[in-house]
This record gives sequence, structure tokens and C-alpha cells, in this order.
Amino acid sequence: MTKFHFLLSDLMFIRNFMVSYAMIVRNLTTDQPALLAFKHQIIDPQNILANSWTTNNSVCNWVGVSCAAKHPRVGVLDLFNMGLTGTIPPQLGNLSFLVSRNLSHNNFHDHFPRELGRLSRLKLIDLSFNFLNGEIPSWFGRLDKVLHLNLRNNNLTGVIPPSIANLSNLENLDLNHNLIHGNIPHEISKFLNLKILRLASNQLSGSIPAVIYNISSLRMISVASNNLFGSLPKHICECKNLQGLQLSTNRFNGSIPRNIGSLTKLRTLFLYDINLEGEIPQDIRNLQKLEIFDVGRNNLSVDASLINFLVPFTSNVYVIIFLISGDLTFAGQIPLRIDECMNLQKLYLDDNRLNGSIPKSIGNLTRLTYLYLGENNLKGKTFAFDIFFLSVNNRD
Repeated sequence: MTKFHFLLSDLMFIRNFMVSYAMIVRNLTTDQPALLAFKHQIIDPQNILANSWTTNNSVCNWVGVSCAAKHPRVGVLDLFNMGLTGTIPPQLGNLSFLVSRNLSHNNFHDHFPRELGRLSRLKLIDLSFNFLNGEIPSWFGRLDKVLHLNLRNNNLTGVIPPSIANLSNLENLDLNHNLIHGNIPHEISKFLNLKILRLASNQLSGSIPAVIYNISSLRMISVASNNLFGSLPKHICECKNLQGLQLSTNRFNGSIPRNIGSLTKLRTLFLYDINLEGEIPQDIRNLQKLEIFDVGRNNLSVDASLINFLVPFTSNVYVIIFLISGDLTFAGQIPLRIDECMNLQKLYLDDNRLNGSIPKSIGNLTRLTYLYLGENNLKGKTFAFDIFFLSVNNRD
């Protein structure tokens, strides 16, 4: 009886060993056919893959391929800007140890194969600057370890699926320059670690959900060039870490929130052409780190002391670009003390109601390279800048 138990135990051990061995062998050879299927399905005009992706070399030595340190499995697939053309084959879903996939700046087209939803270890997905079409699949929500999702500059349609909110670790979401429509889903507020939100140049409508402003980690909100509407909520000033806010070319209305100055880390503020009215709040002087400020093509006004408005931005900051282009109702004269804006590099004051003389002190702005003063009623001498736009509707 004892002998029988020993024999049975040995047989079980051998069986388990063979099963484990078979699994190891299968894992070691799974990635190669998946990548070869990819190679055979695309056009490789520079023969980059043709010369490297051969069975004579280890998969881990192929161009654009890196293997994990602990496992002899493909962990990184980086084929950035290789001129590759074709569709993404479903076999890539077999790269079960893949952590990073960068196929950006190529010519891939067609839909996302659903088999990619099996890549549960992915942390980075970059498929930007291709010609992918169809909708963003709901199965993206299964990839809950993803930190960076970049699908910008494709031909994606449909809506942003609510299931994308399952990417609870997401830090960077970039869907810029697609054909996505519908509303910005409220579920985005679940991205508690989100730093970058880029949804610009789509066909989004509705209002920006106020719950987005509860994401304290946000550094950038870019939703320019959509069909968004509604007023700019005061809640926006709760994003204390915000460094970039780009809302231009939408159908917003109302005024600039009075507490905008509480966003003291802001470096870029684009409010161009969004139907704003009222006065630019005095609180905006608190934005000492602001480098780009564009409020053109609105119906805004500012207090008479233009110099007091400019100087806070330009006296302590190394690089300044100041934009106030188009239809902003600045009136009166350019102040003589404009040279106190010692770091000013670009100044756009065209298409306003300025009058009087151009102060000679502008010549003291040694860092100024662009000065636009057209469509006013100014007079004075020109200066040697790279671009000086003075002539239209002004006087010599």
C-alpha cells in the first residue's frame, strides 16, 4: 500500500512537472509568432523589421522590442515613427506581458482589435498620429493599470465610453484631434490621479462637468475647438495645481470668474473666442507665472491703467508671451512706462481702440521680438523687431 502511494505521488509530480514545463515552453514561444504575424500584416517601407525580426535572432534583440527583466517575455513594443502601414493584428493580444506599446507616428488604420483588451499589464498606450478609425472600444476599461493613454490625431468617432473611467490609475488622457462627439462623461471625475486632460479639436458638446474640477491633481485641461457651452464655473479655481487651461473656440458665455487669480500656478490661459463679456478681473494680477494669456475675440474690457495690468506678468518672469489679440476693447494710450515690462517678448494689441503716440520707451524692451499694433489709431516711429505689424489703420 505504501509503495502504491509513493508511485502515485511520483506520477502526480511528473504530471505536474510536465504541465508546468509545457506552460513555460508555450510562454517562451508565444511572443515570437504574435510579432511575426504583425510583421507579415503590415507594409514596412524602410525594411526595418524585415532585417531585424527574423527567427535567427532572439525576440528580445529585435528592433523596437524589449523584454522584461524577470521573465523572457516581451515587455515593450516601441515602433515610433517607422513609416509602418497596415492594420493592428489581433495576435498582438497574445503579448500578455506587454507593459508599454508605442505605435505612434505611423500609418495604421482601421479599428482596434478586441483581443488587445487582454493586455492587462499595459501601463502606456500610444497610438497617436495614425489613421485609426471607429469608436473607442468599451474594453479599454479593462486595462486598469494604464497610466498614459494617447490616441490623439486619428479619425476616431463615437463618444467617450463611460467604461474608460475604470482606468483609475490614469495620469494622462490625450484624445486631441479626432472626430469624437457627445458629452464629456461625468465618470472622468473618477480619475483621481489625472494630471493631463486633452480633448481639444473634436466635436464635443454640452458643458464641462463641474466634477472635473474636483480632481486636485490636474495640471492641464485642454478642450479648445469643440462645441462646448455654458458659463465658466467658479469651481474651476479649485484646481490649485493647474498650469494650463485651454478653452478657446467654444460656445461658452458669461464672464471670467472673479477668483481666477487663485490659480497661481497657471502658465497658459487660452480664452480666445468663447463669447466672454465683462471686465477682466483685477484678481488676474495674481497669476505671476503666466506666460501666455489670450482673450481675443471676446467682448471684454479692462481698467484704464494698462501698465498696471501688464507689469505683474512681466517684471519677474524670465520668458513672457502676452497675447491680447482681436476685439478686446482696450482704449486710450499705450502708457509711457511700458518699458517696465522688461521681460516682454511678444505683445499683441491689434484690433483695439488705442490712440495717441507709440511711446519711445518701447525701444527699451530688449527682449521684445513681436509687436502687433495694427487696427488701432496710433502714430509714431517703427522699431527693429522681427515682426512689427503697425501699418493697418494707423498713422505714420
